[in-house]
Formats: sequence, C-alpha cells, structure tokens
Amino acid sequence: MGLLAFIDSYPGAYLVQSILHSALAGIIVEMALKTWGIRNPRIRQRFLLVVIVFPVFSFPLYQAINPGRMSLSFRMEALLDSSRWLSFHLWGIVPVGAVGLILVCGVTSLVFLFQELLPVVRHTLESRNAWPGPERRGAEDPEAKRVIDMFPGSRPELFVLDDEEAALFSTMGRSGAVYISKGLLRALPPEQVQAAVAHEYAHVQRGRRPVLLVLFLLRALLFFNPVTLLEFRRIVQEDEKICDDYAADLTGRPAALAEALKRLYLTEREEKAGRGKTIMEEMEALESYSHRLHIESRIERLQEGIPSSGKGEWFAAILAGIAVVLTNYYVV
Repeated sequence: MGLLAFIDSYPGAYLVQSILHSALAGIIVEMALKTWGIRNPRIRQRFLLVVIVFPVFSFPLYQAINPGRMSLSFRMEALLDSSRWLSFHLWGIVPVGAVGLILVCGVTSLVFLFQELLPVVRHTLESRNAWPGPERRGAEDPEAKRVIDMFPGSRPELFVLDDEEAALFSTMGRSGAVYISKGLLRALPPEQVQAAVAHEYAHVQRGRRPVLLVLFLLRALLFFNPVTLLEFRRIVQEDEKICDDYAADLTGRPAALAEALKRLYLTEREEKAGRGKTIMEEMEALESYSHRLHIESRIERLQEGIPSSGKGEWFAAILAGIAVVLTNYYVV
C-alpha cells in the first residue's frame, strides 16, 4: 500500500483528521480562555480536556452520523480538505505533504515513547523493586508529627524515610500516601515543609479519582499527535497549580510554598536549552529547561496571588464545545 493510499484508508483518515481536529479544538479553546480571561487552573484544565478527548472519538462519530463524509462532494464543501495539501507533489514525484505529516507523527511518537511512556514504566518498576529504605509513620517521628499536627481533620498517611537526601513524593490510589525524608525535614523550616506536604496531600486526594490516568490512556491512543503531546503537558501543569491552590488554601501560606519550591527545585545555576551532545541529551536538556520554567511560573503565581473563578465560565465552556463539534465536522 502506497503512502497516499494509506492516508485515504480508514486508519489513515483517522490519523489525519484526529490531528486536524485537535489542532482546531486547541485554537478554539485557547481563544475562549483568552476571551473570557480564565486563569483558574481547575476551569482551564476542563477546557483543555476537550483538546485531548474529543479527537479520539471525533472521526468515527462523524462517520457514523454521515457515512458519506469522505466523499468528493462533501470534501468540495468542507472548510478544510486535507487531501488538497497531502497530495501535493514536489516535481510531480514526492508527495511532500504526506511525507511531512508522517515525519511529524514519527518524531512525536518517539518523544512520547522516550519522554512519557518509558519514564512511567521505569518509575513503576523502580517503585516496586527498589522501594526507599527504612520508613516509619509520621506520627511516630517528632519532627514529622509537628507538621501533621498543623493540619485540621484527617489527611492521607505520612511516612518518614530514613534518608539524609531531600526527598518528598506521594503514591496514588485508594491507599495513597506521602513520603518525606529526614533530610527534607531538616532542610526546610516547618512552615515550608507543611506547605510542601500539603501539595502532595492534594496529589493523593486527586489520585483517588484517576482522571489523569484515564486521560493518559486516551492520550496514548493519539501517541502520534503533536497537538495532544503539547496539550497533555499543559493539563499536567494545570494539575500542579490546582495542588498549589489546595496547599495554599489548607495552610494559608502561599509564600511558604513558593519558597519551598525555590529551595527544592531551583538552583543557582541557570539551566539552558541546547546543552546536550546527543539527541537524547538534547531532549533531556530541553525537558529540564521546560521544567524550570514551569516551576518559576508556579512560584510567580503563588507570590502574585491565586486567581478566583470568574463568571460565565460554564457558558464559555459550553459555547467552546459546540464550536469545536460543529466546526470540526467540516474538516476532513
């Protein structure tokens, strides 16, 4: 089967249209976010969900509604007919549009494999086979108990690791818990430790409703899609901000969390992109630089003040959703 023949097939049409539909959905959602000035991360995350979820089902849904949607007559009346640029040949020989699309999908697939899928698998295996050393419940440790006693009501279990390195992480699921090292308890003031632990508490609470896990599985179905690659990362970043808001609300000290982020994740050495010698090192350098920028944006947000929900956000979400569904119907 030739390249153009594959693109004209059902799997090829699904590949092409899922990318186009997610790109157009991303544009519409971004316009809605800017028009309504939506800054609350919970609301922003719900908007961005459309860009990930909708393209997974849009093509088969549209085909079920109108089986003749791929016909020549429909394409002539469409807002965008992908076959016009995918079939463009350079010197009448090379289908540059189709080749370019496949190259973009291939690069995106490699990024998904090495920067998303393999790290998840590696982290899962390491957490099972190389669990950190001796631990005890937070209530049994005097330093940790001072942190726990600051929180009202019942919270996820806190365990203390006998490790002098600064470490703080959480596990998901119904039995999710927060793990903190002795080194971190001694490295940060109590109010900063409390703020950092509260952030991890939020991850545990949200992990009991595995929205991100389901979303990751849907995103994996579109592993070739560069738009979902970018939008999924934005959703994860918004999730971190949601947990920041939870911690700030629980402790009443957003400045303490901002300072904890500085001391835990930022160093005096400025990380720059483009320092790698190999492709993998280059990707790691870019990832590190991107992570630093995200941490800095979270710190700035906590220092400036957490935005509240505005009016008309549900109306904006419904309007944007309708625009996405109706507009993409005429994109083939």
